[in-house]
Amino acid sequence: MNKIDILCFAAHPDDIELACSGTVLKHLDLGYKVGIVDLTQGELGTRGSAELRIIEAENSSKILGISVRENLKLEDCFFQKNKESLLKIVEKIRQYQPEIILCNAEYDRHIDHGRASDLVNDAAFLSGLVKIETHNEGVLQNPWRPKQVYNYIQDRMTKPDIIVDISPYYNKKTESIQAFGSQFYNPNNTEPETPISTKSFMEYIECHAREFGRLINVKYGEGFTIKRPIGTNNLVDLL
Repeated sequence: MNKIDILCFAAHPDDIELACSGTVLKHLDLGYKVGIVDLTQGELGTRGSAELRIIEAENSSKILGISVRENLKLEDCFFQKNKESLLKIVEKIRQYQPEIILCNAEYDRHIDHGRASDLVNDAAFLSGLVKIETHNEGVLQNPWRPKQVYNYIQDRMTKPDIIVDISPYYNKKTESIQAFGSQFYNPNNTEPETPISTKSFMEYIECHAREFGRLINVKYGEGFTIKRPIGTNNLVDLL
C-alpha cells in the first residue's frame, strides 16, 4: 500500500520544486506514484520560518498532486552523515520501496545540497543490506534497494548525464515554486533580499530549463547526474 515508484529527497522544502518538479509532474501524468521527503524544515533560511515553510510545502504538494510528503526535521545547515541520519533515510526508503530516487545535486552553492546528496546515495546502498535492522511503526522492515539514484541539478550549472523533457509542465512547475511565497520575489515583503528573492530569479530558472531543453531539441528540460551508468534494452527509445 505504501509503495511509491519515485521517491524524491530534498535538503530543504522547495528544492524539488525548483530543480525537478517538471519531472515529478510528467511521471505523475504517466501514472507513477511520486512522494517527497524533505530532510530539514529550512529553518535557517533568511526569509520566512519553519512553520511557514511547512504550510508552503503542503500547498505545493497539492499543486503537484503527489502521493505523500514528509519532513525528517534534520537540522538545517548542520545535519551530518552519521548513523542516526542515515537510518532515518533508510527507514523511508524501506517504507516506500521506490524504484527510483531523486536527490540533491552532488555539488552546489548551498552546503546542504552536496551533503544531502551524499547522505541519500549512501542510504540507498545501506537500505539493501539485510543485517541493518530498521522498523516502521514497530514492524521490522525488509531490505530494499532502488534501481537508480538521480541527482537533480540545482544552482550550479553542471553537465547533465540525462535530461527530461518537461515542456508541457513548465507553467505548472512555476506555479509549484510560487507556492513558496516567502522565499521568492514579493515587492511587499520587508525581509532581507536573498539571491532567490530577486525579481530576476524566475528568469534564471527559465533560462536553466531552456538550456537543458535546447540540448535535447525541446523547449524546456530538467537535468540530472548519476553515479552509476544507465542501462537500456532499446537504443531507439533514447532521444
